[in-house]
Amino acid sequence: MILDLVLFAAGLAALYFGAEWLVGGASRLASSYGISPVVVGLTIVAFGTSAPELVVSGLASLRGSGDLAVGNVVGSNIANIALILGASALIRPIAVNRGLLVRDVPIMIGFAVLFLLMAWNLGISRLEGGALLALFAAYMFHVGRAARRESAEASAMVAKEKEIMEGMPGGKPKPRRDLLLTVAGTVTLVVGAQLLVGAATSIARAFGVSEIIIGMTLVAFGTSVPELAASVVASIRGEAEIVIGNIVGSNIFNVTLVLGTAALIRPLPIDASIPRLEGPLMLALSVILLPFTFTKLCLNRWEGGVLLAGYGIFIGWIVM
Repeated sequence: MILDLVLFAAGLAALYFGAEWLVGGASRLASSYGISPVVVGLTIVAFGTSAPELVVSGLASLRGSGDLAVGNVVGSNIANIALILGASALIRPIAVNRGLLVRDVPIMIGFAVLFLLMAWNLGISRLEGGALLALFAAYMFHVGRAARRESAEASAMVAKEKEIMEGMPGGKPKPRRDLLLTVAGTVTLVVGAQLLVGAATSIARAFGVSEIIIGMTLVAFGTSVPELAASVVASIRGEAEIVIGNIVGSNIFNVTLVLGTAALIRPLPIDASIPRLEGPLMLALSVILLPFTFTKLCLNRWEGGVLLAGYGIFIGWIVM
């Protein structure tokens, strides 16, 4: 048991540092070649912070732990909105871009509805997994078109992104270093995911706890650590668009890319509680962002407190 706890902690640490290296290296690498920061944020950064969920759920599916794979995605999406956005808004109110609300939040809500429909028969087949991956590709095409429409604004932001990433104005890009950092981050994520899945499964069996609960609590929180760290730091720095953009993008990636990949590896069983409780909660949190943010285009501190309180109630309910 002690060894499992040590391996679990080591897996969390590897996931955190691996995601940090992957996101930082890939973002600087893209910026050094003049790629639009809009594309970087909605693709590379969102993929980087969702990479732990992708690797953990993929490995869990490969090992036949489908409940862990699904619980990880649902729990991560709930944590992204309730825990991470809530904590970030408590630090500093989050200003929200209207384009994100009009264009991307409805897509996130639509994918949450689609997940509920797929989960209703208590399983996601390989065919449905392929459909999710096709929708992921369509979303990437949609993001690319939106980025091209904002090319004028993007070109001005690229220079600023370079300065932020390099930590010094006018710093010279170092693509070789950033490529090595990206590769190192990816390898570290794979190792960390293997440690986390193996230890979490052993702990669950030792305590007689179902894998779906472990997936939605410990593993979901662990794989959400990159989003939490990035969002809290961005909130402290006043970079609000990074916070909510990262969360919305990650939730879309989790449902389409992560679940789609896991289902292609092996059809995923769905616990009966998912379509009754956790799935509707994930959808409700996605929908509640609209009235919370549309009125003043801002997520206030008291609204962040409501989200955090809701997450605490959810965890208490799951554990009890």
